[in-house]
Amino acid sequence: MKFKVCGMREAENIHNLIQEVKPDWMGLIFYSKSPRYVSDDFAASIQVVEVPKVGVFVNESVDFVLDKIDEFKLSTIQLHGNESPEYVRELKLKTGKKLWKVISVGESIDWETLRDYVGLVEYFLFDTATVEHGGSGKRFNWDVLEGYPFEVGFLLSGGLDEESMEEIMDLAHRLPRLVGVDLNSKFEDAPGLKNIKKLKSFKNGLLGIDKHPATNN
Repeated sequence: MKFKVCGMREAENIHNLIQEVKPDWMGLIFYSKSPRYVSDDFAASIQVVEVPKVGVFVNESVDFVLDKIDEFKLSTIQLHGNESPEYVRELKLKTGKKLWKVISVGESIDWETLRDYVGLVEYFLFDTATVEHGGSGKRFNWDVLEGYPFEVGFLLSGGLDEESMEEIMDLAHRLPRLVGVDLNSKFEDAPGLKNIKKLKSFKNGLLGIDKHPATNN
């Protein structure tokens, strides 16, 4: 089970995250309406951080994304808006970066609307549908993922907290394409400032469950 911690920004908080939690990815939000928005003022301290950095974008131009890739040394692009397969294809060709497509989940998912992204994205990421494009702390009904039809792996997001560990691993045992989790608002002391102790405890607990899965007697 892989870990992405999203909405990072502050240099000391990032340092502590890497030292204590050692996430697989760190997410940087480049959506100006987000309270976790990362301005250019943070570029110098963040670009040297030695952890794969995921840039989160919402309906931005290709040129804007290219600028942020260079400025922050991003390894992965997460698209959290209404980006079309054509846009994703263009971005893939121009950047050569790994791309993730966020699917905002309401009551159900029309799997056919995702099919054209298969072959273009490394992962899908399922998050709770909100007008704020994520970071709501709200959870969607995970039952809608039971019919996931693709070979592409996916990450789970949306209101994950310390009480979610056993349910997450139960879902992963039933849906082997679930490869990781995306943690954000439920592990914050303030927007953009993560509680390192909670994140470390969550990761250790989840990995412990992963190594010792529950069995049915």
